[in-house]
Order: sequence, then C-alpha cells, then structure tokens
Amino acid sequence: MIGYLRGVIRSPKPGQVILDVNGAGYLVNISFATFEAISKHKEAELFIYTSVREDAIVLFGFSEETEKAMFELLITVNGIGPKLALNVLSGIRVAELQKAIARGDLQTIVSIPGIGKKTAERLVLELKGKMDIGASVPTLGIKERSVRSEAGTALVGLGYNQKTAEKMVSDILDTNPDISIEELLKQSLRKLSV
Repeated sequence: MIGYLRGVIRSPKPGQVILDVNGAGYLVNISFATFEAISKHKEAELFIYTSVREDAIVLFGFSEETEKAMFELLITVNGIGPKLALNVLSGIRVAELQKAIARGDLQTIVSIPGIGKKTAERLVLELKGKMDIGASVPTLGIKERSVRSEAGTALVGLGYNQKTAEKMVSDILDTNPDISIEELLKQSLRKLSV
C-alpha cells in the first residue's frame, strides 16, 4: 500500500496530478485545497490513501495529514465513497467541515456540491461524536486510522468485499482498539473464513 509520495509535479490540474517519483509517474486524485497548495511548486509531498477495487487501484493525495484524516473519516460514512469524499474536501476546508459537523450545521454541509440533505444528516449523525472543533485533526487517532485503513485495503486485496472487510475491521477494533495490524488481519481472516 502506498502511504506517501514525493516527486516532481507533472500535468497539475484541479482534481488530478501526475507525480514523477524517480521516473515513475503516479496519477493521484487531489482535492482543490491540495491543488492550491502544490500548484505553484515544482515538487510536492503528498500523503496517499490507496483505494483498491476489483477493477482498479486509485490513489488519493493530500498536502496535509489533517485533510487525509478527514478523508478517511468521510469514507467510513455509509454512502460516501472516495470520489464523493474528495468532492466534499474540494468544496469546504477541513476546519470548516469539522465545525459544521460538530455543530450539526446542515445548511453549510448541504451547500457542498454533491451533498444532499440525507447525506448531510448521515454525516452529522455518524461523525458528530468524532469532531473536536478545537483539534487540528479529527479525533479518531492516527494509529487507529492507519491500522483500519491498511487492514481494510489488505482484505480487499485478498478478494473480500470492501463493505464486509470494513465492517469486520471495525467490529474487531471496537473491542480491541490497541490491536496490532498483524493480529487484526489474523482475527479478520479467521472470522471471515467461518
């Protein structure tokens, strides 16, 4: 799984960039905020979320860890996939989104292109307890996000359905949040093979 890339910027445009890392060009989907942050530079460092599907491996890149953390929280919400999550982050700054979710400000959330009232309500319902408007990063710990993301990606790579993999990982993490990635994968595979 790719978690970070640093390289020369090629073909930057809102929504996508090709990052040349030692001669290999990685096509990375980016938010408008990340585009603004990197567009005036020759090189960029991006924190990467790797989405593995049956038909493609898609990279999503972020200039700030806080933006990646919010992206990873957004995709845990039922009905929000990586493309919609990136669209959300292109329509509102992370700090503003955190405040809107924490306060239950549906009007602000609905103003984001691609987000309707039902999706906004689901966002608030599922993420409100995870938002601390004084924090610079969403409250779900970095270690837990990383373990959750890596385990889910690994299970999908092994051929399991993404929703099934995410639910299994979440169930195990709910009972044992300090579990190692290796043990999490072992337990997940044991339960999925029953």
